[in-house]
Amino acid sequence: MTYDPATDAGKVRLLCTDTATVEIFTDAEIAVFLELNGDSVLFAAAMALDVIADNEILVQKRIKLLDLSTDGPSEAKELRAGADSLRLQAGNDLGFDYVENPVDVFSLREKTIKDYLRGLA
Repeated sequence: MTYDPATDAGKVRLLCTDTATVEIFTDAEIAVFLELNGDSVLFAAAMALDVIADNEILVQKRIKLLDLSTDGPSEAKELRAGADSLRLQAGNDLGFDYVENPVDVFSLREKTIKDYLRGLA
């Protein structure tokens, strides 16, 4: 593992808490996160946190044994909240945006439902 906070890969590691001596992601995986997110450090770190959250659910699940309990889904929820926070901080630095444009009554209904689910309606 190469952890140098002066590099983009190091910044991604810092933001997704992959700074221990035993890394969560390889350097190649961090490079892929950066590549997939247009070299945006914040978006790449958010994607890394999403992957960590998925792993928490797969590995830990929700287990209660005697006095010991683990709750992978709750941990995953908090990790995803951190990822969402990073995405908000990044804003739209990928340089594009889109607009949903309903073209008929069916797509208008779909947009209305989606807006309601997003809390926009």
